[in-house]
Amino acid sequence: MEVTIQIDGRQICTEQGINVLEAALNNGIYIPHLCHHPDLPDIGSCRLCIVEVEGRDGVCPSCKLEAEDGMIIHTNSGQIAHLRRLSMELILAAHPEDCSTCPKYGQCEFQTLIQYMGVSATRMNTRVKGFQMNDSNPLLIHDMNRCVLCGRCVRACNDLRGVGVLQYNKHEMETYVGTLHDRLLKDSDCRFCGACAEVCPTGTIRDMMNYTPIEKRDTLVPCQATCPAHADVPRYVRFVKEGKMEEATAVIHEKIPFPECLGRVCAHACEGKCRRGDVNEAVSIRNIKRYAAEHANNKLWKENSKHLPATGKKVCVVGGGPAGMTAAYYLAKQGHETVLKEALPKLGGQMQYGIPSYRLPREVVDKEAGYLAEAGVKVETGCRVEAPKDLLEAYDAVLMAIGTHAGVRLPMEGNQLPGVLLNADFLRNASMGKETGMGRRVIVLGGGNVAFDCARTAVRLGAKEIHLACLEARDKMLADDEEIEQAEEEGIHVHPAHTFERICGTDHVEGVEFCNVKSFTFDENRRAIIEKEEGSAHVIQADTVIFAVGQRPEITAQAGLELGRANSIAVQGDSLATSVQGIFACGDAVYGTKTVIQAVASGREAASEVDRYLGGDGDISEVLAPVPEKDPYIGKIKGFGDLERASEHFVCAGGRKDNFNPISTGICDADICQEAGRCLQCDLRFDITGHRLWSDYTDQEMEASR
Repeated sequence: MEVTIQIDGRQICTEQGINVLEAALNNGIYIPHLCHHPDLPDIGSCRLCIVEVEGRDGVCPSCKLEAEDGMIIHTNSGQIAHLRRLSMELILAAHPEDCSTCPKYGQCEFQTLIQYMGVSATRMNTRVKGFQMNDSNPLLIHDMNRCVLCGRCVRACNDLRGVGVLQYNKHEMETYVGTLHDRLLKDSDCRFCGACAEVCPTGTIRDMMNYTPIEKRDTLVPCQATCPAHADVPRYVRFVKEGKMEEATAVIHEKIPFPECLGRVCAHACEGKCRRGDVNEAVSIRNIKRYAAEHANNKLWKENSKHLPATGKKVCVVGGGPAGMTAAYYLAKQGHETVLKEALPKLGGQMQYGIPSYRLPREVVDKEAGYLAEAGVKVETGCRVEAPKDLLEAYDAVLMAIGTHAGVRLPMEGNQLPGVLLNADFLRNASMGKETGMGRRVIVLGGGNVAFDCARTAVRLGAKEIHLACLEARDKMLADDEEIEQAEEEGIHVHPAHTFERICGTDHVEGVEFCNVKSFTFDENRRAIIEKEEGSAHVIQADTVIFAVGQRPEITAQAGLELGRANSIAVQGDSLATSVQGIFACGDAVYGTKTVIQAVASGREAASEVDRYLGGDGDISEVLAPVPEKDPYIGKIKGFGDLERASEHFVCAGGRKDNFNPISTGICDADICQEAGRCLQCDLRFDITGHRLWSDYTDQEMEASR
């Protein structure tokens, strides 16, 4: 029901039950306020929002005054101005006068209010509270010298979130906000949701990490920001916590067409930046993704998946790895007739022929590759393209997503001896069940994940002695710690900080000569500076050497495209367009060997750009699952800060090193909901109503309210 009230001569209609302050603000009439926040219960303590009501004596806080039909309200008078000024001066008397050095300078709600009212504490006896800034908590800083006792943080913690960690405490004559017995937030079962910092008008409680308004979401929801495909991690983790795997998988499919594959091999940059990691351990996001995808029936996302009407345009995607598959998938959904040509017998690229099947089972790759045909992509395998320009005779656009399938052979003595293998060839032959040329004693040169894939594959193929050597020191090795540890469990000898001097042998590999590295750095031009340890030359005997020091695209100048560094396909500026109009490129072929999730992101970018080239709007976005209103009342969980990360379950070394069966079963049923429940739900902060400053109102409105 609506009521009509008059504020400063202006008649407005508002909902019955709303307070006068909210009614005024919602109608563009500014009334100064500090303790009020639209998402929190009002307490009327700051006395800045006082107004006069005709027919009533004195003044009253407008945040505690319910709008009644026919009310006539004045927001300005001599008495109101005097009382507001007095209230603000009393507040300022205990607030530090160091705006210019304050971390919140320029973004402080309290500062703008002082400017609006034009007051200072010069008439009052100022005092210093003497509290020591507390930066001992994860994520948040408590600086109670700045506190103006507006109580917003306490109400946010208790009433909005239901956590109940913050309360009012007393120290001698000073009241301050703290925890029971001044315990650390983690020991008080804080949920680290950040609501207290979000509503604080002064920076008394603030984020430990500084950011600009533009950077805010990326800083505070880093899991989504650092995901190359920008998957909505908080949303699908929340669905998993609620046991809704179908909805969670649909959310993942909004940005990632192959969630089961990525649930096993994603580089999970999201976990590296997860804010939960500052509390104790990052949320196991990759395994949550995997669990959801493995336990969904895939109906919801398929039912909601868009497929635009046919455009009459034809696109050829060359290369069936994750980048090409992703691009082809979305181009088909945009209504373009899409043909994908793949040189090898099956789709998947490095997911099929590079990453060993003990990490990524081939049936999972085949299952998710099948989504392309469902989307309308015509797939031609065993079809190598040598002259992409010729394709323009039959297609309106061509996308080169050929990956990096050629291994790199270092220019060193002995590099052409029989027994020297290249990583890409070795892994591809192993995946296809072909003869690899491997002997019994193997040395892998390289320290990345691909090098460990080679070494661990050699174990499973029956090599009796395997060494892996790299230039980097152990703590600087490029491979995941998990890969290194599991390799050592499987009996692989890892040699960090080793130079590759020469491959020994005359008619066949007999070993590799190494030197120990004393220091390994790069100069300003990214040239390697290696200091060797004197007298450290030594030989490790072997009959096989596998170079695992990088990969390049298999393409030559005869293809007719401009090539760049390391045989990559050159693209124009920020575009993915090549030197030939109508031909585009994406994925590893453009930027070098990276990760599957980066390839997916590149494929999405390419699909969008090619769609625009063909006359579309480039919008490949989809909403495949409900976007429910999030419950802000998260409640208290005892021991929340110490909840341990759920363990991924691995087969023991003895049970895995003689076969290519999957080595991980992920997170078990009993642990998955609790693991998802460890999420701090950082995105909830962005559902809190933002500060409404006097400077946000128009000049006319401000003049009317002054």
